[in-house]
Amino acid sequence: MMFPKKVKYRKWHTMRKNPSKVGVASRGITVAFGSFGLKAMGPARIKSNQIEAARKVLSRSIGKSGRLWIRIFPDMPYTKKPAEVKLGKGKGDLEGYVAPVKAGRMLFEVDGVPEAMAKEALRKAGTKLPVKTKIVARQ
Repeated sequence: MMFPKKVKYRKWHTMRKNPSKVGVASRGITVAFGSFGLKAMGPARIKSNQIEAARKVLSRSIGKSGRLWIRIFPDMPYTKKPAEVKLGKGKGDLEGYVAPVKAGRMLFEVDGVPEAMAKEALRKAGTKLPVKTKIVARQ
């Protein structure tokens, strides 16, 4: 699973949760490295284990001939309190890391495989993610 090697602050503020006020991405919105990409259609917080599950599906599907790029990185920590613990007594312990994604962000890119194989691999990877996705080709 992906997570930062070192962080300045162990716990972050929670940030905004209302998806209607998040907006759309202005960076990382085009296919920059590969021929085909998987684009997020809405806002989400993608956990590191979800990114890893999608990466495994992609790498198995495209084989050794294809090339894969992961365009997101989980660097935002999230916390969780244990079950049946009363409120108060501070913030919960660190649970893992998420990648905050806005609508329009490119998540994965592939190259070096036929179009049908690339589209099927990206479709399978999209089912592992908590956001609606769209497969796009380089213009």
